[in-house]
Amino acid sequence: MKKFFKILFWIGFALVLVIIVFFSYVQLSWKKTFDAPYPDIMASDDPVLIERGKYLAYGPAHCAVCHVPFEKSMEVDAGLEMPLIGGWGEEIPGFGRFTAPNLTPDPETGIGNMTDAQLARAIRYNVRHDGRMIPPFMLFQEMSDEDLTAVISFLRSQEPVKNIVEASHYSFLVKALITFGMFKPQGPKNTPAVSVPKDTTALYGEYIARHLGNCLGCHIKLDKQGKQINADFAGGSLFPPNPFSDGYAYVSPNLTPHPTTGIMAHWSEDAFIHRFKSGRIHKGSPMSWGCYSRMDESDMKALYRYLKSLEPVEFAVGKTVYSPGEELPK
Repeated sequence: MKKFFKILFWIGFALVLVIIVFFSYVQLSWKKTFDAPYPDIMASDDPVLIERGKYLAYGPAHCAVCHVPFEKSMEVDAGLEMPLIGGWGEEIPGFGRFTAPNLTPDPETGIGNMTDAQLARAIRYNVRHDGRMIPPFMLFQEMSDEDLTAVISFLRSQEPVKNIVEASHYSFLVKALITFGMFKPQGPKNTPAVSVPKDTTALYGEYIARHLGNCLGCHIKLDKQGKQINADFAGGSLFPPNPFSDGYAYVSPNLTPHPTTGIMAHWSEDAFIHRFKSGRIHKGSPMSWGCYSRMDESDMKALYRYLKSLEPVEFAVGKTVYSPGEELPK
């Protein structure tokens, strides 16, 4: 019996030692850097290009949703065009707290000391100016070179605003995933276009849905490991109550034209455009209605035509709005 307890002691000691080594290794290693190319992008002072960048930032690309202080976000949603000084924070249970940085050209607290190529790499490859990973909230990897130039040109044109933003804080789980290569920056899957001609076709609508408006980022369902488990645009993402939602939760709808489970089967083009122009109805909806309502009618038509062209997918998401206290879907 004495020998048994001695063996048990040494097993326990070894396990504690392994845990300490593992914990220490993660804490010392998670701030790893990543190699990524620098896109050949240079900001321009062309007013047409700057205006295009502003349209994207406050419109379909919805940069203004996150890159403003938390208390101003609903004002921006309602039409306020304030400098993108950062500050929005999002607490994701189990993953940490993520905050959006200051994007004005202030040299101390913003992007003033970053090169155009560093900014372009951050947007396209999710790699910071210091080589560390940016969490994959910006899915603009295949934004065209022309639009990427426009966005950066607009960011440079803003008035510099000194605004210190608290850095993001990762959970130990996220740090471990970064350390062991299971969580890393994602670059473009295809070579981004130099330019995508703006028109009302489904082809341009695909560019908006996948590379400008990030419709795909929300209108899918993920498992607990973050792996997509249904078809593109089939919906199903659960958005728990947030500080704006008054206890309501939301589920993204199926955007395919399936006759029984997809909402696009029953929308006319005029009704679709009217809905987008109407803006926010549900206060806490995760949809960036304010920004999307600023899209011009040409873009709305293109987006509608693309969604209507999708392969119908039978995927029932059930309710899309849950009242406070209702049991949420798994």
